[in-house]
Amino acid sequence: MNLVESFRIAMRALAANKARSLLTMLGVIIGVAAVILLVGIGTGVSDQVTGSLEGLGSNLLFVMPGQYEAGTGGANAPGRRFTLDDLETIQRKVDGVAGAAPVLTAGATVKAGNRSMRVMVAGGGEQGADVFANELAGGRHYRRGEVQAASHVIALGSRVTETLFPNQDPVGKQVTLNGQRFTVIGHYASMGGGLGGDQDSQVYIPVTTAQKLFNINYIDAIVVKAADPDDIDVVRGDIIRALKPSFGEEFTVLSQEQTLGILSDLLGMLTYMLAGIAGISLLVGGIGIMNIMLVSVSERTREIGIRKAVGARTYDILSQFVIEAVALSMLGGVLGIAVGWGGASAIERFSPVPTNVTIGAVSMSFFFAFAVGVFFGVYPAWKASRLDPIEALRYE
Repeated sequence: MNLVESFRIAMRALAANKARSLLTMLGVIIGVAAVILLVGIGTGVSDQVTGSLEGLGSNLLFVMPGQYEAGTGGANAPGRRFTLDDLETIQRKVDGVAGAAPVLTAGATVKAGNRSMRVMVAGGGEQGADVFANELAGGRHYRRGEVQAASHVIALGSRVTETLFPNQDPVGKQVTLNGQRFTVIGHYASMGGGLGGDQDSQVYIPVTTAQKLFNINYIDAIVVKAADPDDIDVVRGDIIRALKPSFGEEFTVLSQEQTLGILSDLLGMLTYMLAGIAGISLLVGGIGIMNIMLVSVSERTREIGIRKAVGARTYDILSQFVIEAVALSMLGGVLGIAVGWGGASAIERFSPVPTNVTIGAVSMSFFFAFAVGVFFGVYPAWKASRLDPIEALRYE
């Protein structure tokens, strides 16, 4: 008997027990859908974060307190934090710098009238416009005098503008941030996700104002833009020499390329972890297939004995039951891909979570569905093929 005939018999056997076949496939459907969905979320987040980092600008160096150790995924907890004096040291002592901006972030609630929104507050300096590639949709950046005076001026991310001032120009209007009044001087075009999260849900104020607002005297990091991309290594070395007398080895200077590499590694690990968690569901689905196939072998013992008695070979019986298991798994895989892809599309459309279902993820899920069918179908098929025809014919 050829494979085509084995396939036809297998399909007829599955069709005879439609409800049981569907319930058996459900485990594979859930497993494959979970793999597609979670890998899609991991890939989408990775693409958004790395894309946003690249979109911040070019020739950037990220200066952070704490010593980065390769293989740990980040920097050690800093013993001493940066202050604005350290920013001034870089500006004064390092040549070839197009701009240097402090970075300070904290959560807060911003209100305008009866509308409010939870946001991330980003404190920066007057050179932020020279360092980052953020595009204003209206208004202006804050000025040096406003930074020195810790003025209550604020620029809004695009989602904040849409929430607080729908269909309005926010420039010149008043908002309240943690109970203090600020004047809106600008608002940004959509920037998407970034290192600090959703940049469109951020507000931007002078770093000195942020320090007073949150009662702190430090900054989180310093971002430096080299004037010439060919001088990145030179500028990095000069920054290290400028800060070493104060910090010793307890700080890290990473180029944009190095930062992207670290983020890619971390987000790649996250994606694999999500895929592994989802794979457990697929494993459970495979165990369900094995269980049902063993039941099927038990129910069809007499049928197997008759087929062997009329000349069916061990290979014929083996291939029939393997094909049944693979068919269950593959059909469940196809339905799971459709469910997972549809779920990923719905999440991207109706939530801020980015997703990206790649052909690689679909191919991987389809392959694993096939592998599950083969792996968990071989033992029941082998057991069926080894039945003695005489004993099988006596079976009731």
